[in-house]
Amino acid sequence: MTITEVGEKYGLTPDTLRYYERIGLIPSVNRKRGGVRDYTEEDCRWVEFAKCMRAAGLSIEVLLEYLALFERGDETIEKRKRLLIEQRDQLAARIEEMRDTLKRLDGKIQKYEEGWFTGKKRESETAP
Repeated sequence: MTITEVGEKYGLTPDTLRYYERIGLIPSVNRKRGGVRDYTEEDCRWVEFAKCMRAAGLSIEVLLEYLALFERGDETIEKRKRLLIEQRDQLAARIEEMRDTLKRLDGKIQKYEEGWFTGKKRESETAP
């Protein structure tokens, strides 16, 4: 697959894909004649992994650490597992915070829909 095709498939720009490759977030992609990148299924799995982890909030630094451990082989399995558990725990905490925020927003919207701020009490007389 070309860089354009991979970008369209995963919703990433070619610049992002080049950047991920340049910093080592995805392995170097083989090239055809003329230097055109030729993504394999394995390359695409790396792209998908990077996109998923970034969308979940993992930093590039954490992902690079994970990949460095991965490249060192089986001796790093426990370290990789601990790193992933730590990141999962951080993600779970962020999800809980977002759930709380969603509840608060829903409550605020409900008050507007009920006309709570018009006529009954002015918004300035209540907590934000």
